[in-house]
Amino acid sequence: MAMLAFVATGFAQKKLVLYFSETQTTQKVALALQKQLSLPDKAVVAIELVEPYTGNMMETMQRAQREKQPALKPLKAKIADYDIIFLGYPIWSGTYALPIASLLKQEDFAGKTIVPFCTFGSGGLESSMADLKKALPKATIKPGYGVRQARVAAAAKELDRFLKENGYIAGKVKTLPAYSAQQPVTDAEKAIFDAACSSYQFSLGTPLTFGKRTTDDSIDYEFKVKSQGFGGGGESTIYVTMGKEAGAKPEFTRVVR
Repeated sequence: MAMLAFVATGFAQKKLVLYFSETQTTQKVALALQKQLSLPDKAVVAIELVEPYTGNMMETMQRAQREKQPALKPLKAKIADYDIIFLGYPIWSGTYALPIASLLKQEDFAGKTIVPFCTFGSGGLESSMADLKKALPKATIKPGYGVRQARVAAAAKELDRFLKENGYIAGKVKTLPAYSAQQPVTDAEKAIFDAACSSYQFSLGTPLTFGKRTTDDSIDYEFKVKSQGFGGGGESTIYVTMGKEAGAKPEFTRVVR
């Protein structure tokens, strides 16, 4: 398999990891980024609310719906001093958490390069990136990284590939193979899908077809799924991975709706 080397054109540019983390899950990804980018502590900044959220997630969501754009404390960094902003957040209701909406109104990101990273229950990276592009038309929104909260332990390894592929750190990575053409799901693939998704709190739908690829470390599946939702059914793509080590179990990595 071919090896690709990526030229890290951003080495000389100043980088800031800026994140909001309600439960410290997104913070774990932020700290993994700091380590791999070799950034000083001052270049890793948390977005803080004037009145922090308290209580359980339901209470947080109820307050968020009332506030829309909560008041933030002044940032402990100047956006103007940095070229590349790694912007982190949890996914709420299919997009970036509401404190990010406040941040985008409060700060000037014109001319900056934004690299999103997020944590989620099932998915939301793609939709949140689309919303960032709408909110920040004068910034450059680069491809981002997302990880399920249940898989945050995998973030460090996945970030290594992401940062090398996109030229933020030096290194070589093997090109991942493309998924095979979609084909009808058999009982064997249905069992893999169910094993990966059945523990999720909501039904993720019924797999109809799948593509497959094999890497050095895993066997990956791309399922096309008939999903359930408000207003009738729809279609989604669900990605599942299974490591090659003994005893490995399939787990779904993200949903793209």
